Amino acid sequence: MPKKLSGGGLSPTQQAAKFLGVSVLAGAVMAGIALPAAGALGLAAKGSVQGFDEIPDNLKSPALSQRTTILDNQGGQIATVYSRDRTVVDLKSISPYMQKAIVAIEDSRFYQHGAVDLKGILRAVNQNAQNGGVAQGASTLTQQLVKNYFVEEAGDDPTKVAQATQQTLGRKIRELKYAIQLEEKLGKKKILENYLNITFFGEQAYGVEAAAQRYFSKPAKDLNLQQSALLAGIVQSPSRYDPVNDEAEAIKRRNTVLQRMAEVHDISPQEADAAQNAKLDLKVSEPKNGCITAVKGASFFCRYVENVFLTDPVFGKTKEERAKLWNQGGLTIRTTLDPQSQKSVQDSIKSHVNKSDSVATAATLVEPGTGKIVGMGQSRPYGYGKNETEYNYSVDRDMGGSNFGFPTGSTFKPFVAAAALEQGLPPTQEYPAPYKMSYPSPVQTCGKPWTNQQNETLSNESESEDGPYPLKTAMAKSVNTYFVQMISDIGICPVVKLTDKLHVVQGNGDKLPEVPAITLGSKGIAPLTMASAYATFASRGMYCTPIAIESITQQVDGKQKSLEVPKSTCTRAMSEKTADTVNTLLSGVIDSGTGQQAGLSDRANAGKTGTTDERRNAWFVGYTPNLAGAVWVGSPKQNVKMTNINIGGVYHSLVYGGEVPGPIWKDAMTGALVGKDSPSFNMIDIPDPEPEDRDHGDDGDDHGDGGDDDHQGNTIDGNNGSNGNGGKLPTPSFSIPQGFIQGQNGTGGRHHG
Repeated sequence: MPKKLSGGGLSPTQQAAKFLGVSVLAGAVMAGIALPAAGALGLAAKGSVQGFDEIPDNLKSPALSQRTTILDNQGGQIATVYSRDRTVVDLKSISPYMQKAIVAIEDSRFYQHGAVDLKGILRAVNQNAQNGGVAQGASTLTQQLVKNYFVEEAGDDPTKVAQATQQTLGRKIRELKYAIQLEEKLGKKKILENYLNITFFGEQAYGVEAAAQRYFSKPAKDLNLQQSALLAGIVQSPSRYDPVNDEAEAIKRRNTVLQRMAEVHDISPQEADAAQNAKLDLKVSEPKNGCITAVKGASFFCRYVENVFLTDPVFGKTKEERAKLWNQGGLTIRTTLDPQSQKSVQDSIKSHVNKSDSVATAATLVEPGTGKIVGMGQSRPYGYGKNETEYNYSVDRDMGGSNFGFPTGSTFKPFVAAAALEQGLPPTQEYPAPYKMSYPSPVQTCGKPWTNQQNETLSNESESEDGPYPLKTAMAKSVNTYFVQMISDIGICPVVKLTDKLHVVQGNGDKLPEVPAITLGSKGIAPLTMASAYATFASRGMYCTPIAIESITQQVDGKQKSLEVPKSTCTRAMSEKTADTVNTLLSGVIDSGTGQQAGLSDRANAGKTGTTDERRNAWFVGYTPNLAGAVWVGSPKQNVKMTNINIGGVYHSLVYGGEVPGPIWKDAMTGALVGKDSPSFNMIDIPDPEPEDRDHGDDGDDHGDGGDDDHQGNTIDGNNGSNGNGGKLPTPSFSIPQGFIQGQNGTGGRHHG
C-alpha cells in the first residue's frame, strides 16, 4: 500500500496555508461560488487563513447514535429501538470488497494523499470550468467524514443539520482543518472504519453493518463483490440509487463502481464483467424500530422500560440529558421480563378476552421480595388502528397509562384490614355490618374529621348479607358495610399511612383522598400498583418498588461499558404477623369465598375479587408466596356496564371479579409458575365464630365493591336494616351514630361486587 503524503512536519495551519489557494478555490467550486477575479481570490484566501487560526483544534469524534437492543431476563430479544439504525463494527468485520469499493468510487487516491487531494482539487476545478458549472467535487473520504461528524452532532435538529451541510466557503475551510487533524490523529484505516460506520446508506440504514442487514440480511463481513459495489454506489445519492425502489438505476450505479474498481486495479476486468452481469439478489429485511415491533406481546412493557429510562434521574439529571443518552443508543438493556411468565399472561388474555370486545383487560405479574416485573400484557395490542391503543392500561398516566387508573372495588379492602390489624384490632373483630346503612359521621382523618354532609348511604350486594360478621367471613363474602364500619372505627389516617408505605396512589399520581369510600375502591389505581402492593403480603410485609431493568451496557469506542440502573428499594410496610394474617384471610377468599374460580389447586395462593359500581370494572388481585398478579377487566373509557355482555365469546349476565378476571389470573399464574417452587404461607389460626351465633345463608357472589368517585348511583331507600337472621348483634368498638343501623334516604351509590 503506498505511503500517504504527510504535511512534511508542518502544523495544521501551515498545511492549510500551503494548500489554501487551491482549497479555497475548490471550496468555492464545490459551493457554487463565483470568484471571477484573482484579487478576489487573494482577499478570500487571506481572510480565510485568519479565520482558520480561530477554529478550535480539538475536533472530537461524536458518539455515533446506534440501535438499542432490549432483552428479556433470559437474553432473548424483545425489540430494537433507535433514532438511527446503526451497529458500529471494526474494520476487520467489514468485507475487504466493501473497503475497496467505497475507496474506489469515493476517493480512489485515498491512500496516496493527505487530508486534501491536490490533484483531485485541480481536476475538479478544471472539469467544472470546462462544464461551466459544478459537475465534480473534490472532497476526500476524510473531509466527508468530518462533514458527517457535523451532521451526526446536529442530530434531528433541522436548523443544525442545515448549518452542518450548507455549501459555504467557511464550512469548507473548517472541514479542511479538521480533516488535517484527523489524518494526523487517526490514520487511514481508522478513518475508513469511521467513515463506513457513520455513512448513510438509505432505507433508514446508517453504517455498513445496518446496510448489509437491510439489503442482504447478512453481516458486513460476508458481503461479496457485487453486493459491496451496490452499497458503495448508494452513498452518493441514497434516494436516487435505492435498489428497493429503483432496481435499474441501482444496477447502473453498481456497475459504475465495479468499472472503477477495475480501473484502479482492485479487481480484474473479468471479475468486473461477471459481477456486472449478476442479479441484485436482494434479501431485504424490513426495519424493525420501536416497541411497536416487540415480540412476545411485550410492546407495552417495552414502552414502560423506555419511560423508566426517560424519567429516572439515574440516567441523567435532566430530561434532556436522558433523552440524549436514549437517542444516542448503543445500549443493551436486559430487563426483568420472564419469557415464560409473559407468554402465560398473553396466552391467558387471548383465551379469555378478544381484541374486538367492548371491554379490555390488562394483567401484570410481579415477583415478591424483589419488585421485578415478570409479565405485562393487555387484550388491545399496541398500535394506532381499530381496537388498538398506545396506552398501557397497567401503569400510571406518567408512565404511559391512559387516564387515572381504574376503580379497584373490593380489592382495596385488604389494605383496610391490614391497617386495622396494625392498630391492634384482633383478626376475630366483629361489626354489625347491616345490609344497608348510612356512612358513619364523623370519621377521623389525618386532619379535619370527615363528615357525611350529603347523607351518603351504601349497601351490600344482597339482602342476605346482613351482619353481624367477623373479619374472616366479611373478607370472604366481601361485605361492604363491614369494611366501612372498620375504617370508621380505626379512622382513615392509619389506612392512608399504610397505603403510602405500599406506594398506592391514584393513576394520575395523586394521593388517595381521606374519605370512608376508599375502602370500597372508588378511586382509580393501576394494575402494576395493585400487584406490587399485594406482593407485600406475599413477602410477609416487605414492600419492594417495582423495577423493569436488570442491567444496561453501552458500546463506547468499541468497548462495553456498564451503566447504573434503578434498584428496587425494599422497606417494611407492616409486621410479619399482620401480613401472615392477611394471607390467611385472603386464602379464605379463594377457598370458600368470592374468588373460588381463581384458585390454584397445586400451591398456596390468596387473593381478592373486586367489582365496581354499575359493573364498569372487575378485578382479581392475588398471589402465591413467590408471585403476585393483578388483572383488571373493563372499559378504558369507563362507558360500558358489564351486564348482558359477551367477553371472549362467552355471555355474562353480570360480571363479577371472580368470574372473568379470576380465571384470567388463574391461567396466567398457572403457566408462569410451571417448574417453579411451591412454598407455603405462614398461616395464622383465626377461630371461626360459634355456630349458634351465625346463620347468614349462602356466601353468594362477589359482594360490594367501590362506587363511582362521587358515589352517585342507585338511590337507596331508607328502609330499616336487619340485625341478622337470628344472629346476635355484638357491641362494636366504637359508638354507633344515629342512623348507622337504620338506612337513611340519600343519593349514595350502591356498591356492587
